Amino acid sequence: MKNLSLSALAAVGVLAGMTAANAADLGGNCCADLEERIAELEATTARKGNRKVSLTVSGWVSQQVAVWDDGQRTKAYVSDIGNTLNSNVKFTGSAKINPDWSAGYVFHIEAANSQSLGTSQAVVDAPAGAGGSTVNILQSFWFLKSESLGKLSVGTQSSAGDNAALLPDGSGSLVPANYILYEANAFFIRKANGTLSNVALGSLAACATLQAGVGADCDGVPNNNIRYDTPVFGGFSASASWGEADIWAVAGRYAGEVGEFKIAAAGAYVENSGQTDPNVLVSRVHAANFQVGAYVQHTPTGLFVYGAYNRDYNNGVTAGGKAIFAGKPDGDGYYLKGGIRQKWTPLGATVLYGEYSNNSNKQTLGDWDSGITSSNLDQWGLGLVQEIDAAAMSMWFTYRNYSSTATCSTKVNLGSCDTGINSGLQDFSVFKAGALISF
Repeated sequence: MKNLSLSALAAVGVLAGMTAANAADLGGNCCADLEERIAELEATTARKGNRKVSLTVSGWVSQQVAVWDDGQRTKAYVSDIGNTLNSNVKFTGSAKINPDWSAGYVFHIEAANSQSLGTSQAVVDAPAGAGGSTVNILQSFWFLKSESLGKLSVGTQSSAGDNAALLPDGSGSLVPANYILYEANAFFIRKANGTLSNVALGSLAACATLQAGVGADCDGVPNNNIRYDTPVFGGFSASASWGEADIWAVAGRYAGEVGEFKIAAAGAYVENSGQTDPNVLVSRVHAANFQVGAYVQHTPTGLFVYGAYNRDYNNGVTAGGKAIFAGKPDGDGYYLKGGIRQKWTPLGATVLYGEYSNNSNKQTLGDWDSGITSSNLDQWGLGLVQEIDAAAMSMWFTYRNYSSTATCSTKVNLGSCDTGINSGLQDFSVFKAGALISF
């Protein structure tokens, strides 16, 4: 990140040096040269609209190569690394009102060229991956902050539960290895006979009640809301938010050190109290999700462990006054990762890890309607992340394998399911090599 005030100081230093160098030069070209240099600096420096509010520009650029194997076909894609993690730029501003209060804003834009969440066998020959190039507004909000009372934010932003269980992961491997199926979400699973089923991997790890998110990331997309964050007291903090469509969330967090251990933990509960828009088909009454995550690292050795759990509550989810998940068990998902983080080279920290996750009975509404009465998705993986401190960069090499099972029984007057999946489903694997460079 580069605060533009630093650029201003650098400009002053350059001009001061030039003035000192030309102090004894009484020629008539000194002022012309000075004005030319000032114009050059102004032309190459980002500007603020006023001198009262600071401006910080930050973000990263990220891309990766993903080589996948669905049991019958292998192909390599060059793609983004996933929605909300793609290449992005964020503009942050803040101004001091008095010693305790400040006001500011965040404007955050994401650029996607090949969206990994939508990539599947269907886009094998599409050079732009899934959906082509898009630009999304991730966040756009203003805030008032008191050092003693906390922070109030209004606008498009993360809710209190957004990625709550994900963010405690301080291993340095969070981006390439997390509980979201970024690289496998839309790929269809092959049946035992080698033909493609109509079931996608991500549809067996869906957040059915909120109709958003995949894996354990059931409140993972910014929305329009009002959010309050407490100050940090002894490492503890809390958040609460309420957004459009009556979605509300609460969360608690802790980060600190105990002896030789770094510890971070968070938990959140999010609930959709019911759609207020009559044009929305699904009235998600009391649709809810609970998530919790924790990270522990032994500082001297660099050994770490991270775990997360979430439950998707299906009771009370209705459409047209009828329960649309009647009889469906609540969906459960958990994720475990362990490894070591050490600075073995002058480049920066090296992270070696292994991971495992499971999603049970998290099939989508469409799959439930078509007759998938139970499902299970297991995932394991290994990876290496190398940080390059001098370039604010990290590179990764990861491998993942997905195994799934599903039971299908066609329901009367509803969609028909592919009963061939009862005979077994083939594994899906993917190798990723990519990098992220921050600015």
